[in-house]
Amino acid sequence: MGGYHHGEIAVQERAGFARQAGHAQGAIGNTVPDVAVAFLAEQPHVVVGGTDERGRVWATQLTGGPGFLTVPRPQTLHIGALPPPEDPLAAVLTGAGAGAGAGIGFGAEPARIGMIGIEPATRRRMRMNGRAVRDGHGLRVELDQVLSNCPKYIQKRDHHPAADPDAPTPRKAVDSTELSPEQQRTLRAADTFFIATTDDRGDADASHRGGNPGFVQVVSPRLLRWPDYAGNAMFLTLGNLELNPAAGLLVPGWETGTSLHLTGSARTVWDGEEVARHPGAQRLVEFEIAAVREVAAASPLRWSAPAFSRFNPPTAG
Repeated sequence: MGGYHHGEIAVQERAGFARQAGHAQGAIGNTVPDVAVAFLAEQPHVVVGGTDERGRVWATQLTGGPGFLTVPRPQTLHIGALPPPEDPLAAVLTGAGAGAGAGIGFGAEPARIGMIGIEPATRRRMRMNGRAVRDGHGLRVELDQVLSNCPKYIQKRDHHPAADPDAPTPRKAVDSTELSPEQQRTLRAADTFFIATTDDRGDADASHRGGNPGFVQVVSPRLLRWPDYAGNAMFLTLGNLELNPAAGLLVPGWETGTSLHLTGSARTVWDGEEVARHPGAQRLVEFEIAAVREVAAASPLRWSAPAFSRFNPPTAG
């Protein structure tokens, strides 16, 4: 995939960042640099975004011991893990493509996914998009886009083992069509989430959003709003939303291992008066929830309390 698509270009121009986006485009490649190979090999998790068998977009997380992410060739990422059955992308990713063990999902068609390898302790991240096929107990992803992102708005967290790894909580999924009161509290307290989007051809992307607790507003049990802060001027997420409003959110339970997954549709709010009510916002995004899946014990990973990024703007009062 060379260059920006027309949705990204439209948002860049409307935001007044077309020139900056042109310069930033040189940072997008389709191979993993050597320094990133070493970085990925150290990570115990990767965020993945994609489309399920019903056409809904979700964001999720795959985990494994350090070394489960490998780069056998510069344009190929191997993920040595598959999602559990409770995961919203399980059917698609466990049956992706025509690799070994395939048989459900899209059959011979690879699953188009977006990914972020992120290391909260150092605030480093690597963003990758490509086409995944099942490869034994894992996925082989042929990469179309690879780029490093700046560390803005990443909260520093240290990874530590679960308190009692020999007594895991049973994994359990609960589905609904709106946020429960407890899930609303989780979102109001969140300092980080991940958003998955696709363009009009189905090519997927996964991105990080961070801010001080309160930056995600729960307008109602089915409507969220958050500020869009200054970024890299590429507008890969908002550019996808310009063409396809479908989106998915992952709110990780850093200290509990619970994952909160939301799918629905999102739109960019450009109204100047509305944006001005949110400190640091250049635009707003509104997300209408179509389905909620909360998975207890989705991740074996546990993380420390956050040290908030110095770039986080204050939240609206």
